[in-house]
Amino acid sequence: MAQPVARMWSVVLDCPDPRALAEFYAQVLGGTVEGDGDWVDLHVPGSHKLAFQRAPGHKPPEWPRDDADSQQLHFDLAAGDTVEAIEAAEEKVLALGARPLDVNDLNGKRDFRVYADPAGHPFCLCRVERTRAV
Repeated sequence: MAQPVARMWSVVLDCPDPRALAEFYAQVLGGTVEGDGDWVDLHVPGSHKLAFQRAPGHKPPEWPRDDADSQQLHFDLAAGDTVEAIEAAEEKVLALGARPLDVNDLNGKRDFRVYADPAGHPFCLCRVERTRAV
């Protein structure tokens, strides 16, 4: 195994309102929101820090696209190991301000559904078997 050059410090999302987006993800993932203004951190227990940076004129990616306006990254969030768990998580994220992008899971045959957070970043709620869950 190669010697690492660095270690993951945080994942930073550009957005128009850092505090609001941090609060959204705190409701979804748990954790503590710190800061205000142009930079806000979300410390999630047992995970990497998420940071939110004000980006004037932020333009969210268009999903799905494979050209210049395509997504650059997205989160896969483990919602549980059943279709019912994803449905319960879906109800909660929609109530928090997410919007559906592709929620047709083919009657449970596909193990994810795709949403956009309030700033337009795509994320997936995934059905993950307990043996694969982190």
